[in-house]
Amino acid sequence: MNYRVIKENDLFFLTDDKGNIPQENSYGLGLYTKDTRFLSKFDIKINGQDPILLSSSADENYMAKILLTNPHMEKDGELILWRESVEIERKRLIYDGVLYETLQLKNYYPKPVEFEVSVHVDADFTDMFIVRGFQSGDVGERTGEEMTERSLSYFYRGTDEVERATNIQWDRDAVSVKKEGEVAFKFHLNHGEAQSVTFTVSPEIDGESGKIIEPDAALQNLKDSYDKWESDTTSVETDYEPLQRLVDRGIQDLRVLLTDIGHGQFPVAGLPWFGVPFGRDSLIAALQMIAFNPEIAKGTLLTMASQQGTKVDPWRDEQPGKIMHEIRYGELAATNQIPFTPYYGTIDATPLFLVLLSEYTKWTGDLSLAEKLQPNVEAALTWIDEYGDRDGDGFVEYHQESSKGIANQGWKDSGDSIVHRNGDYAETPIALSEVQGYVYQAKQGVAAIYEAQGKREEAAKLRKQAGQLKQRYDEAFWMEDQQFHAIALDKDKKQVGTLTTNPGHVLFTEMLDGDKADAVIEKLVSPAFFSGYGIRTMAEGEAGYNPMSYHDGSIWPHDNSMILLGMSKLNRQSAANTVIHGLIEAAEHFEYDRLPELFCGYGKEAGRAVKYPVACSPQAWAAGTPLVFIQTILGLFPDSLNKTITLSPQLLEGMNDLHVKKIRIGHGHLSVKVSRNGKEMISTVEENTTGYEIVQPKLA
Repeated sequence: MNYRVIKENDLFFLTDDKGNIPQENSYGLGLYTKDTRFLSKFDIKINGQDPILLSSSADENYMAKILLTNPHMEKDGELILWRESVEIERKRLIYDGVLYETLQLKNYYPKPVEFEVSVHVDADFTDMFIVRGFQSGDVGERTGEEMTERSLSYFYRGTDEVERATNIQWDRDAVSVKKEGEVAFKFHLNHGEAQSVTFTVSPEIDGESGKIIEPDAALQNLKDSYDKWESDTTSVETDYEPLQRLVDRGIQDLRVLLTDIGHGQFPVAGLPWFGVPFGRDSLIAALQMIAFNPEIAKGTLLTMASQQGTKVDPWRDEQPGKIMHEIRYGELAATNQIPFTPYYGTIDATPLFLVLLSEYTKWTGDLSLAEKLQPNVEAALTWIDEYGDRDGDGFVEYHQESSKGIANQGWKDSGDSIVHRNGDYAETPIALSEVQGYVYQAKQGVAAIYEAQGKREEAAKLRKQAGQLKQRYDEAFWMEDQQFHAIALDKDKKQVGTLTTNPGHVLFTEMLDGDKADAVIEKLVSPAFFSGYGIRTMAEGEAGYNPMSYHDGSIWPHDNSMILLGMSKLNRQSAANTVIHGLIEAAEHFEYDRLPELFCGYGKEAGRAVKYPVACSPQAWAAGTPLVFIQTILGLFPDSLNKTITLSPQLLEGMNDLHVKKIRIGHGHLSVKVSRNGKEMISTVEENTTGYEIVQPKLA
């Protein structure tokens, strides 16, 4: 279905494109915070009839505008309201834990009109896992309602002993208020006259709720926060309009997905269903954003460290030192009916935590954060060696312990994603290809931090372990007949040989030798993988290939972005630009020039990029992908620990100018302009206050 969603911090509002939450809808529409639905019905009627949709837009992210009008109304031959006489504008925003919705009614009929507008509301306080059909459980009950001339409140007591309430207020006298949830207003409008009523909805948890202010002030505060976000973020100007639109959209979408639970801003995974801290997704999105706003990486690292595992708990797949997968705050989680408090069933979040820390340090030179997180770093390294490597073979493997956990615990976490070439599903414990690369990159990165801190012995140990892992990986995962790496090793240490994008992530880790890296890149841009719109998760022709699947032939922008970072780091800019071009073309087929979470893997012969029906949008690591395009095109990789900046720009075909300003590196900024003059590429460093040496390698 077409939906509209707005979010600010951890409150989000999901409706249909008319702006309504119909009673008992199947999509889970509602107003949510802390994984609880605080508004389960919200619709408007004019003289008891549904308005007609004219337009619906949420392209500004922090505010949605929906335009409606009245149907024709007659009774017994007497005119009640001529069709399209009244313009109904719904304008909504969220600020400081409060939803604001203003209904403005304007009369375009040549004479005065009179009509009734009714608003219908309800609150079921349902846990999100129940709403989505993933779980049933023991839950609490509604405990009553209160109403006044200008307010309605609904109350709920959960089995977790938490008191929840939904407080609804309006600023215009109503002609009737019913505790069942109907509020009616009379409007008398002269020709051209407009009047409005503003509703506020405040979720309340154990007596705590947002503060209601004037709607105009709330809107201005929101705009100011977005202006500050843009001023704090690296700016991009290019004459290549499709890329400009994608980057602008990505920056806006990432802002709406930022949340702070007390440790600094970080990106939640995506809307509508994953607006919570998510280990892998948040870490990768922060990595994608690092050239644009490294402070987000800091907030993400501190948030993940705050939830790091401390004990062995099979119910939550927790072990000491492990970084979480996902945390939930609803009634089912609080009463331990689901293990998401948090849940730790992810194999890659722990090494990715260390990768992000090392990349943050390379970009900023901020060793103080590494010092602050030293206990977390040591615990994560210990987890990799002692718990991650379940059988002592030097590889990190996963196996589900929790009865309500996740079976496949890499980023391709669907049940059919790890499949042999004969169609058999691999059995756990499973060692994933890309995870070994993350571990290698993590140990090399932490070793560099240790060396900068004077911890030579600890650094040498990590570099030795990384070197051994590289050798073992090459021996165990390389498939000579395919000139490619296996996606995984199964429980018997047999290669899971299906050709997938997972080994492409290893390019960024620099664990592959040059000839193997070239072979992997060549395969990834071959017709079996590259659809013309991006690199498929699984190569066409494999037994498990399905272009309509979630992970077995679909195209995930973030998956492509990890591959792009590797291609660019290895100076394979031509291959990288081919992939970028495909994704930019794909984005033109989606609403608001926005890359969705994923789309189907059909080739260009389909005539357009094909939508995946339940993809999240906006999704953090999809929104971060256009930012990676810019870093990739620049070939930009700083190393503050060695005071160097690698820069190897290569513009896309059809692109003549790229101006990237105020890139934060170390204690200064870098601004770069790249222009095309015929076949020649001219790059100009307009500003470099970092004090670092710029290195420009030759492109391959």
